[in-house]
Amino acid sequence: MQPFIHENFLLTNPYSERLYHDYAANLPIIDFHNHLVPKDIAEDRIFGDISKLWLEGDHYKWRAMRASGINEEYITGQGSDWEKFWNWSVTVPKTLRSPLYHWTHLELNRYFGVDKLLNEKSAREIYDHCNAQAATPQFSVKNLLRKMNVEYLCTSEDPTCTLEWHKKIRGDFEIEVGAAFRPDPVLAINNGPLFRNYMEALGDATGLEIDSYKPLCQALENRHEYFHGFGTRLSDIALDWFTFSAISDRDADRIFRKVISGKAISQLECNGFRTTMLTFLCELNDDRGWVQQFHMGALRSVNTRSTADIGAACGFDAMNDVTYVGDVAKLLDSLEMRKKLARSIFFNLNPRDNAAVLTLINSFNDGLVEGKMQYGPPWWFLDQKEGIETQLNDLSSYGVLGNFIGMLTDSRSFLSFPRHEYFRRILCDVLGKDIKAGLIPFDEGLLKATVENICYFNVKRYLCIRNEALVQ
Repeated sequence: MQPFIHENFLLTNPYSERLYHDYAANLPIIDFHNHLVPKDIAEDRIFGDISKLWLEGDHYKWRAMRASGINEEYITGQGSDWEKFWNWSVTVPKTLRSPLYHWTHLELNRYFGVDKLLNEKSAREIYDHCNAQAATPQFSVKNLLRKMNVEYLCTSEDPTCTLEWHKKIRGDFEIEVGAAFRPDPVLAINNGPLFRNYMEALGDATGLEIDSYKPLCQALENRHEYFHGFGTRLSDIALDWFTFSAISDRDADRIFRKVISGKAISQLECNGFRTTMLTFLCELNDDRGWVQQFHMGALRSVNTRSTADIGAACGFDAMNDVTYVGDVAKLLDSLEMRKKLARSIFFNLNPRDNAAVLTLINSFNDGLVEGKMQYGPPWWFLDQKEGIETQLNDLSSYGVLGNFIGMLTDSRSFLSFPRHEYFRRILCDVLGKDIKAGLIPFDEGLLKATVENICYFNVKRYLCIRNEALVQ
């Protein structure tokens, strides 16, 4: 019997097979948004146990395990590595038709050569087989990245980060590891205590006393310049909700001082400060020629008790249904009016908003930069087969498919890179089905360029990535 993960997995006709094997399969991976730990790369960590390597930090798996009645002790708690692996193996069969089922078996096959399905009967054998490899130097973090043909990856970092571990990686590793500038905390003025604590941390990082709006802007510009000197050309901003409300710097200063003094502010004041702060950050990105990413529509930490007990980004987040498209339009227009709109990538979490976001951002292409306004890869809850197909179909209908910059992992796991293969197979199958149906021509040159550009060359050009690691 043919194994579940075989050479034509997800490829449903000869056209799909040819597109994938001839044009997509062997291209290097550019992963421009993830949450990997740079320290693990710098120290070339060997996890030693597949449970640590595979389940540590993976909230996708944690959500499925909780839904299956697994006690938290065996998810993020004090359970042993084997107990956690066993409970995941019991959960896996229940994820049939989920991307987790596909990813699980792709990862076991691509990294460990496992052909068997993971379940409670095969768990012990697979665990022992994988652990015999996971403890070897061949399964160090750097070798795992090499194994997947990764050319470039970029982690998201807070402005206060010293980039210590990124600097240690540089010059000692052929794969370029970038750092994206993620200033989300400076927009969270509605959370007074956390905001005040962050101002102290930012002040410590810059040597400035941040007691008003002007030194806040100066501190952010200093850190932006610091990241730029390292080689950063990417920013990353979460717009879980956004209401555009243009106010003056003077009003922003007044609002800032109120929060710093411990006073409450109104929703209108919050909206005004966030708009002014976000505009300032976008202008910094444009001034230095950066690409900015906007992640829109997440509803985070909805389970407050579990978030308090276990932590943020641990699987207690959801898809929001807020209306933000009109307000983002005002932001983009205000930047465009001053010729301060940088290259931008937009991720939306609710598929309801696909067409609205696509038609909005394509109104701001300037004819000077190819694919300047990018509809980002299917993100978070949408990076599954149906979500990817929907994203490709909507992008084709409302945007320009040939300019698309492809996939990313958005992951905390060093075993997540087969998600690029997953995307590439689905892309090639979408195109192959259209060829078979007579909806697009079987033109070798056209199809080769389309597949190779979407999987690799478009994002490489868009982010101006070199083949070799940067050297200071």
